[in-house]
Amino acid sequence: MTTPETLGGVTSLDPAVAARLKRDADGLVPAVVQDATTHDVLMVGWMDDEALHRTLTTGRGTYWSRSRQEYWVKGETSGHVQHVREVRLDCDGDTLLVKVDQTGGACHTGDTTCFDADRLL
Repeated sequence: MTTPETLGGVTSLDPAVAARLKRDADGLVPAVVQDATTHDVLMVGWMDDEALHRTLTTGRGTYWSRSRQEYWVKGETSGHVQHVREVRLDCDGDTLLVKVDQTGGACHTGDTTCFDADRLL
């Protein structure tokens, strides 16, 4: 299986931040993406050190695609861009909260949020 580490990416993520991250077996941390204004949860993506570094330095939501096995910048092809306003690490270091200004739908279906379709309760 291809992992971010096998792509030879070189990260410049702050070592103090990198030391706090608790990654899964593939080196990834879930990133909960929230609209900075409405506080709606828009989507969940996955980040490794390189994706987080790119997000922090460019201000654009950048993730690791587990299905395509590559980095992707939200909105690069769809135009539904995420301008990152804030990134927080939870108390356990195993989840990121990414607050964004979202242009267009956040979901690959075009919906505003990936959580519109199936309400369970």
